[in-house]
Amino acid sequence: MTVIDISPSVMQFLLAFIVVAPLLGAVAALLPAPPGLKGRNPDQAVLRHGVTVTGAVLIAAIVLATGFDHDHPATMQATTDISWIPALDVRIHLGIDGISLPLLLLTALLTFLCALYSYFKPPAGPSPKAFTALVLVLESGTLATFAVLDLLLFFLAFEMVLIPMYFLIARWGGDQRRAAAWKFILYTLLGSVVMLLGLLLIGLRSGTFDMVALATDNGRGLTTSVQVIAVLAIGVGLAVKTPMWPLHSWLPDAHTAAPTVGSVLLAGVLLKMGTYGFVRILLPVAPDGMRTFAPYLAAFAVVGIVYGSLACLALARKGAKGDLKRLIAYSSVGHMGFVLLGIATMTPTGVNGALFANIAHGLITGLLFFLVGAVKDRYGTADLDTLAGATGAALYGRAPRLGALLAFAAVASLGLPGLAGFWGEMLTLFGAYSPAEGLSRPAFRTFMAIGAFGTLLTAAYMLIVVRRVCMGEHSPHSELSPAATPADAPESADAPEPSGTGPSATTPPRPATPQPGATTPQLADIQTYEAVTWTPLAALTVLAGLWPAVLLGLTDPAVQKLLAGGKS
Repeated sequence: MTVIDISPSVMQFLLAFIVVAPLLGAVAALLPAPPGLKGRNPDQAVLRHGVTVTGAVLIAAIVLATGFDHDHPATMQATTDISWIPALDVRIHLGIDGISLPLLLLTALLTFLCALYSYFKPPAGPSPKAFTALVLVLESGTLATFAVLDLLLFFLAFEMVLIPMYFLIARWGGDQRRAAAWKFILYTLLGSVVMLLGLLLIGLRSGTFDMVALATDNGRGLTTSVQVIAVLAIGVGLAVKTPMWPLHSWLPDAHTAAPTVGSVLLAGVLLKMGTYGFVRILLPVAPDGMRTFAPYLAAFAVVGIVYGSLACLALARKGAKGDLKRLIAYSSVGHMGFVLLGIATMTPTGVNGALFANIAHGLITGLLFFLVGAVKDRYGTADLDTLAGATGAALYGRAPRLGALLAFAAVASLGLPGLAGFWGEMLTLFGAYSPAEGLSRPAFRTFMAIGAFGTLLTAAYMLIVVRRVCMGEHSPHSELSPAATPADAPESADAPEPSGTGPSATTPPRPATPQPGATTPQLADIQTYEAVTWTPLAALTVLAGLWPAVLLGLTDPAVQKLLAGGKS
């Protein structure tokens, strides 16, 4: 069943357009604007160009989804298969199924919302031209990762996003941005070198780099030893990007230093590339190797769940001077641990739970980083002690709609039933209760118990954050009184923003400490552009929580086929 009937050739064009259009848009952003499109402010015009390109890609992705045959989500659709390097049998092979389509839509949506947010609130730093071009290159690489069906093309797309994200952190980030950017690039590049060796091993030993053919073969053309080596090599590269404990240490620094848009894209999109690689490549191509490493993967996953939660609790406690952005980054380590645990079960239930948790994390954590960025802009800091010390009921009293939305995102992140975060965690734990044949049930049930304990820790630190940030501490006087600045002032950064960089080009003054007894000024509550940017994420979080069949109906047949070796 399709929502609208679209011919195969148009579907092919739409998928190719989705992958290539952002790259062409990035080139166009760097060129001089035509006279009629410069507008009164050239910097504002290039940011508008970013909104236009990402909006066109989002529309194309929605049309592609409406033309997708939902009765056969396990079948690759909108496929393009063109020979590229005949000597190595490398092909430009594109296609989508029920696994990749939701990730494609999530990427297109988040990038459009980030471009829209940046138009009204440009991050402080160098030229908006470079910023817009980097965001578009990053979008193209991420979309290509989810659409290509050739191992070498997958690697190229996988690597394509690293340089844009490096510069977004290093040039538009906050304190310690250069150190964080270097840590990000070194970790991910070193992991990628090892991953490339594993991909080459699979392609050369099997005689093809085609991911569909390799999945159909289901590892029968590879010896067990080759599969074990390949899973180890590829798994390390994917685990760094996910990130899996203990390869996660680049993530908190990158999130803390990145601008708001960079944090949203990093958490909402880039982390999904690693887990997608586990599902798309390792599970069907090297099942024996995955079975060997599955218990270790699950063990690292549950350690990450508990470690991330304990780190968040340490940051959230009074007097710890914890950074709210850093806390959300550590929460991602725990949430991605649930995704890895679901994959490690090698069961349809667990893998479906992992894919659902992937999408839920993208929606909820993307919303959280948007909100934390807004709080930081209003207060001038993301320090939890400072935010909690701002009395007058903190956010509930000063910006009630912003406080309510932050509380909503927090309870969604802790897995409240009825919201998107619940289903992924529940299905993952169900999968761990009864793992695939050949895996130790006692071990995985132990992992399930540890993971369930992690959900309690998640609830604990998220509720502490809501209480402290939204309600504030009980003290006679405020520790901080935010200056009455426009809510659309640019984000802070080490380098001041040049004048005339967009609709809002003034740097907000530092918050002042009020005198005892002084009246606490109100904060600017949610602005119109913020409501437009954040509402789709909140609405989809509720929709996925109340109607999970929409997503599971796409992923389950594709997962069943993938685990069965290409047989529906």
